[in-house]
Amino acid sequence: MSPQLDDIRRAPKVLLHDHLDGGLRAETIVELARESGYDRLPTTDSDQLRQWFEEAADSGSLERYLETFDHTVAVMQTRESLERVAAECAEDLAADGVVYAEVRFAPEQHTSAGLSLDQVVEAVLEGFARGSAGRGIRVGTLLTAMRHQARSMEIAELAVRYRDVGVVGFDIAGAEAGYPPTRHLDAFEYLQRENAHFTIHAGEAFGLPSIWQAIQWCGADRLGHGVRIIDDIAVGDDGGAKLGRLAAYVRDKRIPLEMCPTSNLQTGAAASIAEHPIGLLRRLHFRVTVNTDNRLMSRTSLSLEFAKLVEAFGYGWDDLQWFTVNAMKSAFLPFDERLALINGRIKPGFAQLKWQP
Repeated sequence: MSPQLDDIRRAPKVLLHDHLDGGLRAETIVELARESGYDRLPTTDSDQLRQWFEEAADSGSLERYLETFDHTVAVMQTRESLERVAAECAEDLAADGVVYAEVRFAPEQHTSAGLSLDQVVEAVLEGFARGSAGRGIRVGTLLTAMRHQARSMEIAELAVRYRDVGVVGFDIAGAEAGYPPTRHLDAFEYLQRENAHFTIHAGEAFGLPSIWQAIQWCGADRLGHGVRIIDDIAVGDDGGAKLGRLAAYVRDKRIPLEMCPTSNLQTGAAASIAEHPIGLLRRLHFRVTVNTDNRLMSRTSLSLEFAKLVEAFGYGWDDLQWFTVNAMKSAFLPFDERLALINGRIKPGFAQLKWQP
């Protein structure tokens, strides 16, 4: 039988691409807004607010999509609110069966009430520690710099400063068009000199040049989304695929692709799950991983993402394990710790589900 959602929730999963400010509980947003005096929410009814976030993300309007983050970031400006949001994030992921997650956020977006960058990071780390305690999940943090701003070096130095206490890597995010990753080349060169890990949002809304720059100029360890690599693959009438030089390089070098199917539908990268490039890329054995991106805006979870792929492509437990092991292999953790999770949690967990009566 195909994996069912309830069983998928029990599977030990790994999440590499999840935004902290895109995964708040609607009830929490309402409460934090009330406590802080923020009065710009479209509604204070949590059910209606949840629906508003989903509809805004589904609208096809980039302006409405970005507006959703104005509201979540606005209520994440104090140490207490950051700790709470991070703790609830860890709790929600653990409840969905995630055993390892890397959750990203942009510290520079949480200083409007007077917190320093260091205080922001420390609050989030404390929240993750509190929320993951006793729940069988480990959460690593990625610090994100906004590509349209000029603080990437500052954030890169912050990531290195906190890398021994929970920050596992660095990222840049924001609009790709007009803001190529090479604008932040000094930050990436610094991270490489410091032997630090980083991923780059590339190939989501913009095409192959963004991916090429992220890899060949900036040295990205992983690609955030990377869905437009499909533009460098030609599929013949017989179903055979011919890879261009960039696509071949990405596959040969096993560069991980942090794919977020539901989110990609909302941003127009694919028309449906069944038409999402993840199907072809999995068939061609790219290092594909499955992720949530923004759980609130997409009204999703990692289990739901897997369930949609099962329905669209007929995937079985072996496929879901393959995606999961890919993700764990690609995590920004030391090799022995990745191996311990693969052999100690992931493979035994999937074996139990595969062979259940």
